[in-house]
Amino acid sequence: MDSKALMNYKSWLHDPSIDEDTKVELESIKDNPQEIEDRFFMDLEFGTAGLRGIMAAGTNRMNKYVVRKSAQGLANYIISKGDGAKARGVAIAYDSRKMSKEFAQESSYVLAGNGVKVYLFDELKPTPELSFAIRHLGCISGIVITASHNPAEYNGLKIYWEDGAQIAGARARGIIDEISMAANLKNIRTLTKEKAEARGLLTYIGNNLDDVYLGEVKKQLLRADIIEKAAHDFKIVYTPLYGTGNAPIRRILNEVGFKKVMVVREQEMPDHRFPTVKYPNPENKKAFRLAIELAKKENANLIIGTDPDCDRIGVLVKEDAGGYTLLSGNQIGALLVEYILKTLNEKDLLPENGVIIKTIVTSEMGADIAKGYGIKTINTLTGFKYIGEKINEFEQMGEKTFLLGYEESCGYLVGTYARDKDAVVSAMLISEMAAYYHLRGMNLYDAVTNLYNKYGYYLEDLKSITLEGKEGMNLISMIMKNFRKSKMKTIGDKKILCIEDYDSQIRTYLSTPNHSEKIELPRADVVKFILEKGHWVCLRPSGTEPKLKIYSGVKGDKLNESKRELAALTCWAEEKIFSFFPGKKIST
Repeated sequence: MDSKALMNYKSWLHDPSIDEDTKVELESIKDNPQEIEDRFFMDLEFGTAGLRGIMAAGTNRMNKYVVRKSAQGLANYIISKGDGAKARGVAIAYDSRKMSKEFAQESSYVLAGNGVKVYLFDELKPTPELSFAIRHLGCISGIVITASHNPAEYNGLKIYWEDGAQIAGARARGIIDEISMAANLKNIRTLTKEKAEARGLLTYIGNNLDDVYLGEVKKQLLRADIIEKAAHDFKIVYTPLYGTGNAPIRRILNEVGFKKVMVVREQEMPDHRFPTVKYPNPENKKAFRLAIELAKKENANLIIGTDPDCDRIGVLVKEDAGGYTLLSGNQIGALLVEYILKTLNEKDLLPENGVIIKTIVTSEMGADIAKGYGIKTINTLTGFKYIGEKINEFEQMGEKTFLLGYEESCGYLVGTYARDKDAVVSAMLISEMAAYYHLRGMNLYDAVTNLYNKYGYYLEDLKSITLEGKEGMNLISMIMKNFRKSKMKTIGDKKILCIEDYDSQIRTYLSTPNHSEKIELPRADVVKFILEKGHWVCLRPSGTEPKLKIYSGVKGDKLNESKRELAALTCWAEEKIFSFFPGKKIST
């Protein structure tokens, strides 16, 4: 067993600040060295979207002690910014997961214990509303307790700054350093709820903020007349997947004029167990089983679903044969680019300096569509915090106008009222867009097909290889190193034109010897291979789960051609990875 893990385990067992129930849990694993190592070999790390992990006792797990340590680190960073920063305070929200409310309360008591003002939502709210609240209330920072679409045993914590975006860059490193230094649990300063309230350090945010937030969402509506014309027969089935989206999405759809919105009753109310789904992930068609049953019964035109913190959205459209097709995040993104730009252009509202923002693992189809309207597309690293950074940069410089930000994992934002992906505005605009095509005798898949016919068959795939624990982390690291050292010239039968290594921040062009350039993006453990014919493969360790992600994309003139090319790319990447570790059992 790792000596550091054993030392940390014993430290928790004998620490008087650790409660007895936690120690009983730790005693139960005393004869399981692998479990001790997995829970204690490291501190739970900030990834793409903050902290996220399985709920249990241990430094590498989500629990109240890890939450308190994170809050103390954030408090220390805020204190270093002066009394004004402390007085501006921190807004805190939470979702429907187990312990989310308790973790939010623990965070507020620690911050208050350090003299930092706290604004705590008095009931669960969507993550994008937290992003909005930070700027609306003038807070210096924000926290949301969520594990997004992960399985029920997970929870997490995301930290935001005054701009409403998740922490990134030097600020993220500064806060993470402070969290790392808050190692001694006995030194964490905290107040009781009663003392925090009495000292004016804990204030609750009521439902009145919903009105302001949803008012900003409604401003993003593009064609109110379309909804009015379609509302009498356009049917929508919605599932919140037991999360925070139920109230705001049903309200926004009603207020903009949709008359026939049906909710999946079994998944309507918050439930941290997520009893009818394995993963509350709207990217996965399996999560829509009950929604599809209801849609077939009601002959619905559209199905939408949101994850527990309501920042991602999944979409299914009715097929001619009566079934329902799940659209990919890339397809939805391309549709939104076309619909938004087409509408603005028709209304003579398309700004010359307009910009679309997407991530490096998102399809190039949206960029191709935007180019046709004379609109530039900017790429960022994976993680909506980088899109939020760009929105802030545009606002400060005044040289560009943000139109849409999106990523392949079903996250979208229109408008600058928030600086994180928002499934509420997405639900409104996707429903409006679907109604627009409905009035023209089309569904959203018909619209995608039209885009394929015009721009080419862009198809993408994502495979995840699960590698758990300390050994898994080492394997992922070795795989990434092997790909970087491989000196490959081809992938399958396609030439590699360019290699983008985001760790070294160097883009190397293989077609021109010794020609390379600096990648003007933050450093990240990502490597992307750009191939001929517009194909590409990208490898990236997950920032939230013990997984290595393999992204691939192709562009072809025909659907079957693109499908074959995509399957070949994905197969090649998996076989290459497995070849590094012959005989090793690796799950996908």
